[in-house]
Amino acid sequence: MESSRRISIIGWAVALTAFVLLWKFGEPVAKWAFDYPKAWIIPAARWISNALKWLLNDATFGLFTFTQLTRFIAAVVDVPYRAALSLLSTGLLSGQGSSAIQLLPPLSWISVIAIVGMIGHYAGGWRLALFAAGCFLFLAIFGQWNSAMVTLASILVAAPIGVIGGLLLGLAAYRWAQFEKALMPLLDLMQTIPVFAYLVPILFLFGFGPTAAIVATVIYAMPPMTRITILALRGVPSEVQELGHMIGCTRRQMTWRVMVPSARDSLMVGVNQVIMLSLNMVIIASMIGAGGLGFDVLAALRRLDIGAGLLAGLAIVALAVALDRLSQAMALKMGDFHADTGNKSFIARYPYLFVALLVIVATAVLGLAIPAIQTYPQTMTIASGTAIGRAVEWINVNYFDTLEAIKNTMLLNVLVPFKRFLGGLPWLGVTGLLAYAGWRLGGLRLALLVAVLAFLIAATGQWEKAMITVYLCGVSVVIAALIGIPIGIVSAERKQLWRVVQAIIDTLQTLPSFVYLMPAVMLFRVGDFTAMLAVVAYAIAPAIRYTALGLQKVEPRLIEAGRAMGCTKWQLLTKIKLKLALPDIMLGINQTIMFALSMLVITALVGTRDLGQEVYIALTKADTGRGLVAGLAVAFIAIIADRLIAAGAARTKIRLGLQ
Repeated sequence: MESSRRISIIGWAVALTAFVLLWKFGEPVAKWAFDYPKAWIIPAARWISNALKWLLNDATFGLFTFTQLTRFIAAVVDVPYRAALSLLSTGLLSGQGSSAIQLLPPLSWISVIAIVGMIGHYAGGWRLALFAAGCFLFLAIFGQWNSAMVTLASILVAAPIGVIGGLLLGLAAYRWAQFEKALMPLLDLMQTIPVFAYLVPILFLFGFGPTAAIVATVIYAMPPMTRITILALRGVPSEVQELGHMIGCTRRQMTWRVMVPSARDSLMVGVNQVIMLSLNMVIIASMIGAGGLGFDVLAALRRLDIGAGLLAGLAIVALAVALDRLSQAMALKMGDFHADTGNKSFIARYPYLFVALLVIVATAVLGLAIPAIQTYPQTMTIASGTAIGRAVEWINVNYFDTLEAIKNTMLLNVLVPFKRFLGGLPWLGVTGLLAYAGWRLGGLRLALLVAVLAFLIAATGQWEKAMITVYLCGVSVVIAALIGIPIGIVSAERKQLWRVVQAIIDTLQTLPSFVYLMPAVMLFRVGDFTAMLAVVAYAIAPAIRYTALGLQKVEPRLIEAGRAMGCTKWQLLTKIKLKLALPDIMLGINQTIMFALSMLVITALVGTRDLGQEVYIALTKADTGRGLVAGLAVAFIAIIADRLIAAGAARTKIRLGLQ
């Protein structure tokens, strides 16, 4: 053990010495090691753009061209979306545009709240019914009803497609090992490529509008359902499978009558994830025509109206929390469901459905005479957005000098020096050092993966922007860890405090990412410091959560042994608890990095000059190749960080005897 540690130290000393020598003295001799030669750049953006043009103009699949296929998919998705939109927002229309005539009104606000309350009562009793109905009433009282119904219509279409698609892909991966091997890297890319990046080809293929936004939402929300399906099916007890074979089930019966029902509880976790991710996508999807609450948040950000943006963001949170609780309760209810038709009447068999129909008809009829029953009265809405805006304006007027001093201090002493430091590093030396770290932590395969991905970032001409991304991500993650880890440590052993902290970080994770930008922009204007603040606020939750959970998982017997040996509280924390929780804390840092990278793409809206800006410019110009290459560079950074930290956490577990 001692000799291997000594060899490791010597190896790192040699690697770092070589890196420093190249960095300090290598530029006059090998300038290409610092600035990747333009003549060597791989024209991947042009290749991707040409491939997509070929798909649209020349590719055929049997009797159909690729364009006809995408338009057919868009038309199929558009049918249920228009139906849901008519039911919740526009009503049944005859004609299009401004000349359209409303034949039937949409569901009244009272009927929607009543239906949500009845679903809550059926799934979880009166408490859930009142909670879910209260969330939807919040949407009406604060003037967010119409936009929320447009968003809900998108979710009602995107979530089922994402669930069914993820379930089928998971079943196929579970059944065929080769398909799973091919699918997993694709799922990794779908979850690490910034959403902006694949908005570009979707916009190119499906056009501008809510249908394209739904397709983008499905792509974003489907991977967790696929992964959870594979894990859930593998978790079905062997006894259950043997019983299915014994009673003579065919392969189809085995799948749909044995395996899927047995994995139902785990699969419902996937359904919940699809719903949550679909709601996270609503703002970004509004960039290609989704409308709804996402468009309201984006419009508020563009005009720096923090009050309106915060209200729309809170409306998304209310919708997300209500759907989250309802989907979880329905998952538990399905486990106890037993169909019992017998000779009962329709009302006795389906009391909730009967009451819902009764409320819909009653409110529709009464709404003809009393408009307030059909549409929530505008005079009864609470417009608190103006007050929030005035509060921010007061802070700016009274504390402008203080805020500017804080920003300039961070920029001059931390951000700018670190940015210059990373910008001056040789790409060849960084690639070699990452490869060596991969070899030490995970062997030759990890070393090759890390080296190839780092080289591709340089070879596609993205190295300079990638270093800006790494600089912003690195500073933000360090600050998030310095704040989040102590909070996790303090709250881990205090149950009441942990409940409060958990509620706060759960709320932070349901807030749309754009909402974090608005207060930062209002207080500090645009720039790297503003982006850093938004990233820290968005990415701090995993650092807190994983630290607390890691400390809570420490074996109590080991703590008692430490006390018996006379350890102080500080020694128990530093010598036992934190050491044993280190693998979980490392995974929390890993998740913080993933959150930070996903947020950095969105901070392109506040003037950063990193890969996120490159993706955003590509979206505005519909430049598919440029957007995907920059998006892949972000994904490569995420994969490098993920694989290295995961390998380090695994080695730490082995060293501590936890694995």
